Amino acid sequence: MTTATAVPPPPDPPVRPAPAPVRGKGRGALGTRPWVAACFLLPALALLGALVVYPIGFSVYRSLFDASGHGFVGMDNYQEVFTDARIRTALKNNVIWVVVAPSVATALGLIFAVLTERVRWGTAFKLVVFMPMAISMLAAGIIFRLVYEQNPDRGVANAVWVGIHDTFAAPAPFPGAHPRPAGDLVASDGGFLTKTAARAGSAVALPLVAVKPEDVSGARDAIPARDVAGKVTGTVWMDFTRGGGGTAGKIDAGEKALAGVTVEAVKDGRTVASTTTDPDGTFTLPAAADGARLRLAAANFASAYNGVDWLGPSLVTPSIIGAYIWMWAGFAMVLIAAGLAGVPRELLEAARVDGANEWQVFRRVTVPLLAPVLAVVVVTLMINVLKIFDLVYIIAPGSSLDNANVLALQLYQSSFGTDVNQGVGSAIAVFLLLLVTPVVIVNIRRIRKERQR
Repeated sequence: MTTATAVPPPPDPPVRPAPAPVRGKGRGALGTRPWVAACFLLPALALLGALVVYPIGFSVYRSLFDASGHGFVGMDNYQEVFTDARIRTALKNNVIWVVVAPSVATALGLIFAVLTERVRWGTAFKLVVFMPMAISMLAAGIIFRLVYEQNPDRGVANAVWVGIHDTFAAPAPFPGAHPRPAGDLVASDGGFLTKTAARAGSAVALPLVAVKPEDVSGARDAIPARDVAGKVTGTVWMDFTRGGGGTAGKIDAGEKALAGVTVEAVKDGRTVASTTTDPDGTFTLPAAADGARLRLAAANFASAYNGVDWLGPSLVTPSIIGAYIWMWAGFAMVLIAAGLAGVPRELLEAARVDGANEWQVFRRVTVPLLAPVLAVVVVTLMINVLKIFDLVYIIAPGSSLDNANVLALQLYQSSFGTDVNQGVGSAIAVFLLLLVTPVVIVNIRRIRKERQR
């Protein structure tokens, strides 16, 4: 019996790669005709040329001519940019803006993003911090112009500052009060001093006027002081009768006592005794005050503390930077929070297992991992602050506008202000472009490196 042998099937033929499609004549690398691509790019290129290339070229050209635009002056406008006092102030302020605003806004954004990562109401907090971004610069400028108002009754900043100040330093009881003209009291070292010396056993009358009604609201009626043997007594009161009438220098019915007024006895230029008036306006000094002149201390009448001049020449730039940070800290926080969400939690937990505390984890792990995001935020804000204009123009009052000046604002004033010189304005525009260009180049290189990764 013969056994059949199985024959193996023939091997499959080798698979040959499909031939590459043959490009049509006149087609590009993507198989698209160049003129078709040009048709799609033409509107964008035309818009780019009209809105970017042409204005830059014309600004460079215009910067070489005088104010009329007909006389060629070469580099004289650029020389004025570096010699004019207002423009130098604007350049100095721009340096302050570039150094302070992006770094502080980014630091606050980083702190907010890290601290709100583990709390349940973190989303609500981020929403509140980010909300100022929805407000225009115009609206934000108007808001902070009111916030920085000098009057504490209107300005929130000074209302808070005055409240803190008055908590630790009691205000004067009767600011602005003064004696009647031709009376026995005369001005002395901010206070008032009697012309004649006081005598023990004889009461002294010290009338004052110009007391604010709110300062004597609820005060008692003044009473004449009694003569006390061996002591100097007297009364300090508001010598004013509502509705008119009364006798000047005498206590009339209904006239209010001035309580808490410091009364000093002065001999030979030094204070020998001191006291304060009682709720009924009377005071008593010891026998040492006999023959001394009485002085109402300046602290009784000092003007009320009115807060800080936030928009004055020295603080106007920091105040405006504060308004900018209020707006843009939310922007920094959102971007950093997005980058923080992508940080591997295993690295953070490994650092904690190795014994690192939270500060070390934040400084040595979290911040280095967030470095690319932090760079994006800082560069974006730097470009933004180099062009800052509207916030400064709206918040700074006319008296401090030159002190708060920045290059973009000076560009506007030189080109369209009262002393128009569009040659200088164009030179400032070109100089501002040169300042922005390195930051933009750094940002482009950073984006390319990120893509290569």
